[in-house]
Amino acid sequence: MGKIRTFFMVLGVIFFAIIVFIIARATFLPETPISGDKIGVVRIEGIIKSSDRYVKLLNRLEKNRSVKAIVLRVNSPGGVVGACQEIHDKVEEIAKKKPVVVSMGSVAASGGLYISVPATKIVANPGTITGSIGVILQVYNVKELADRLGIKVVTVKSGKFKDLLNPFKEVSRDDVKILQALINDSYMQFVEAVAKGRNLPIERVKEIADGRVFTGRMAKEIGLVDELGSFEKAVEIARELAKAPKAKIYEVKPKRSFLQKLLGEEGRETLSNLARILNGQVESFNLMYLLN
Repeated sequence: MGKIRTFFMVLGVIFFAIIVFIIARATFLPETPISGDKIGVVRIEGIIKSSDRYVKLLNRLEKNRSVKAIVLRVNSPGGVVGACQEIHDKVEEIAKKKPVVVSMGSVAASGGLYISVPATKIVANPGTITGSIGVILQVYNVKELADRLGIKVVTVKSGKFKDLLNPFKEVSRDDVKILQALINDSYMQFVEAVAKGRNLPIERVKEIADGRVFTGRMAKEIGLVDELGSFEKAVEIARELAKAPKAKIYEVKPKRSFLQKLLGEEGRETLSNLARILNGQVESFNLMYLLN
């Protein structure tokens, strides 16, 4: 029995080592080179919390002379205002040099729309959910619960508004006034970006910029989308604009760490959040261009 147990233990260790080797190899394996003209593809999926990895990928495609056009596949409900603006600005910059075609997936709303509007062309499926032009800020307020539980929070601050939206205090009218000003300014930046990118009058954009959502077909009727179709149609349009009918698809992806490969993005983020909590780090609130 002892020998059998030892055999299976060794077999398990070998199996585990093989799995680790495969994941590590996939993590560090270099991209297979593609010759000739290319249509670069970048996918933006999920809530946009940071712009860094997307801007880096777009920079790579911008500098690559064999990439004749870019297809930005957007499947996102939006995200943090600053991150969306940085991606928007990079798309706008590249579109002056080579065609950028946005292919909207199931959802390309709020910040997903914001990053799309400076593109050369926007293609959406008839049932794509888009629109949701607006800004939102939400936090929990637990003052009443804390009072019931006898929880006291001591705050030492340098100015009257340093603890805006402190969840353990009553929200004052002055607090709301300051935050509403932030919301209004960010909202107007969104409206102006849509008006400029889609060549629409600002007053016309304001009429539809009340947070409502549209299908892709509705969005085409009001000028937020150019064409209806799939990812494949967006690629064909990119080839036409670039005058490169034989260009091959060249998809670039952010490099992922071994931990990301092993646990997935959600698992890695969960561990990171747990580590921040254990270290006493709390994320500050963010203004969001987010479908809600």
